[in-house]
Amino acid sequence: MLIELIIERYGESLTNHTVRGAGGDELTYACAVDELSEAELDALIDEATVDAYGEDEELAGFAVMIGDNLAVPFETTALGITVTVEKIDQTASGIVAVCKRGGYRQAIPILDLPLPDPPLQGAEWIAAYRRWAG
Repeated sequence: MLIELIIERYGESLTNHTVRGAGGDELTYACAVDELSEAELDALIDEATVDAYGEDEELAGFAVMIGDNLAVPFETTALGITVTVEKIDQTASGIVAVCKRGGYRQAIPILDLPLPDPPLQGAEWIAAYRRWAG
């Protein structure tokens, strides 16, 4: 099972993450996002795209998994300015983070957005999306 593989590999350096599965059940598992193996990322990709027919539905699967699991709101820096990521959305060109600063909002592709360190809860889904998107 994936959880046992991750725990065996990373031990004490892990953080706990809780995600909602396709059936709505919550699953808590440990994850070191920066160190996920290709097999672990592939398992997340499989989970996000399990019922998808075609690339558009696969993208929608990632949008749901990232939207459901990424801890928002959070602050990060975009172009040297601190912004608040309010939500995750899907556009025709991909998955975006809706960022706010003052009265302004801007959608930034999630793969272009610097994420805080340490990794946010749910950031493993962005890592899997990055691998899938190539």
